[in-house]
Amino acid sequence: MIHILLALAGLALPVSVPARTAERALPSGAAQSQPGMTEAEGLSPSADAARVADWVAASGDNHALPYIIIDKKAASLFLFDAEGQPLGAVPVLIGVAVGDDATPGIGSKNLAEIGPAEKTTPAGRFLAKYGLAAGRQKVLWVDYATSVALHPIPPGASKKERRRQRMLSPTPDDNRITFGCINVPLVFYTKSVRPLFQKKGGYVYVLPDTKPIEVVFPRLRVQALVNGGVPDPGPASSTP
Repeated sequence: MIHILLALAGLALPVSVPARTAERALPSGAAQSQPGMTEAEGLSPSADAARVADWVAASGDNHALPYIIIDKKAASLFLFDAEGQPLGAVPVLIGVAVGDDATPGIGSKNLAEIGPAEKTTPAGRFLAKYGLAAGRQKVLWVDYATSVALHPIPPGASKKERRRQRMLSPTPDDNRITFGCINVPLVFYTKSVRPLFQKKGGYVYVLPDTKPIEVVFPRLRVQALVNGGVPDPGPASSTP
């Protein structure tokens, strides 16, 4: 796991943004306990993001395809190639509403019909592929059924939403503004994401807002056992 943490900590931002630390930073003292670990400038992975990255790389869960980890709590994206090498990290914009499940049938609704509480970016593991969206534009569909895609800030986005300013702000507090899609910086999308994903697609791992991470990614429990830890049993159930 150390090599993944080190690689993530060394990710350089390919766009000019203020330094931001993930909401759930690496545990206090991690830098001192692991040789060579230093606090990185810019976006640093949370403990959960680093754990998912380590699991994917160790297990080959990405099936030799590139992959992305979205940390919703930190409004951050971490990009990896098919071999698990980190390629970059950027801030993102995500759905307005806190939550981990898409509203049933939301993919068939018009934007005007979607209420504030339904504007969630669902958590989970998704096989993302390019396809056509409204206006015949190609986007990276994270979950086509719920109309969640990864793409740059739409040219037609209202100026009142201040999406670019939100993306460049030093904290993730104002990055919830979309209907559920994931907005990324244009240059990063064009030069890094699209070349990797346009041919065969890849995987997108979206970390949860409220659910235990091992409920969203059950195989992390196996990883915990392999590493000698005790897996989180998840939410307790009541006895009838």
